[in-house]
Amino acid sequence: MNPYQQKKRWKYFLLAFATVIASGSLFYTSYLVKNIARSERTRAQVWAMSMRQILNSDDNDFLSYVISVRDSLTVPAIVIDGKGDIVIQRGLDTTKTPLKLEAESNKKKKYDPEYFKEELAYMKKQHAPIKLNIFGEENLIYYKDSALLTQLRLFPYIQLTVIAIFLLMAYTAFSSSRKSEQDQVWVGLAKETAHQLGTPISSLMAWIELMKEKFNAEEDVLVAEMENDVKRLEIVADRFSKIGSKPVLEEHPVYEVVKDFVDYFKVRVSKNIGFELGGNPHLKAGLNIPLFDWVLENLLKNAVNAIDGKGSIKIEIGGNKLKNQVFIDVTDTGKGIQRSKFDTVFQPGYTTRKRGWGLGLSLTKRMIENYHNGQIFVKDSEVGKGTTFRIVLRNTRNDKQTKH
Repeated sequence: MNPYQQKKRWKYFLLAFATVIASGSLFYTSYLVKNIARSERTRAQVWAMSMRQILNSDDNDFLSYVISVRDSLTVPAIVIDGKGDIVIQRGLDTTKTPLKLEAESNKKKKYDPEYFKEELAYMKKQHAPIKLNIFGEENLIYYKDSALLTQLRLFPYIQLTVIAIFLLMAYTAFSSSRKSEQDQVWVGLAKETAHQLGTPISSLMAWIELMKEKFNAEEDVLVAEMENDVKRLEIVADRFSKIGSKPVLEEHPVYEVVKDFVDYFKVRVSKNIGFELGGNPHLKAGLNIPLFDWVLENLLKNAVNAIDGKGSIKIEIGGNKLKNQVFIDVTDTGKGIQRSKFDTVFQPGYTTRKRGWGLGLSLTKRMIENYHNGQIFVKDSEVGKGTTFRIVLRNTRNDKQTKH
């Protein structure tokens, strides 16, 4: 069985198991809540009956029994008369007693009508009132859920949150494990590709040397360009061999590095596209040449593909001394990019070409940010006029001057 399919089944099994636990928890908690709620209403009714007996009975022994029964019922409740005034309260904050006489007799207690109004409004929303007849006047008893029942109502939501967090952590761990395995597969495949390319590249280099000797083709332009292409293949193979390894950055003059690649690249595209390179030739940055050439290749290919017919590509190199930064602006006269797509173009899979994979700019961003500690973004673009991409690198020369 495919290991990825097996892991996918485990993922579905985990989801199903969590669903069963959550459903069972909700069902059983709902069952408990209904039963406790029914029990508390019964207790509130018993409390009402005990209050009526206390007020209507003259039997002291019976009264003491009824009072003990009443005091054992702890459901928070409020009794209001026909006018809506609070007559009795139970299970609420006694420091805010609604009885004015009691408040006057105990200076520690303060009458807070707003507190009881809010409690009464809340009780009215929770449960229907229980009628209580006292001295021929009908009173209403309102009550609310006990603290235990309130907590029990919240329990399933807390449990569901815990289950959701557990599922999220499990899924994240699974995805990370799978991504790590996939990365290892691709790294191994890349290194094997580099190894396989090594033999034919060496053969091509030997054949070119043989052509030079046999046909005296040292100065032949075509042979020279063939040699450049073989060297390019060697660089590509070197890139693949270094995938998965941490690249080493060395100080290089940015202008020279860019110029070398542009000179190689421009003779391999349409003559209708002109190239212009300008800027400060003295700025230096930490670069890994094979990877940085890959960045330039992706940007220039992207610029060429954006140009229909005739056009131009300008590369300008500048810097910011205060921030120790080197800027590389690549400007084309192509189709342009909508402002809403400035970030989207760097996402894997985004492409406007029918045969494109949409990986070039995504790889470019990764190589600049992860391997060169820099930045790349769309500096400016206008649909129908062109686009400017900016690369920001660290100016190593200014770094050294700052340290001295």
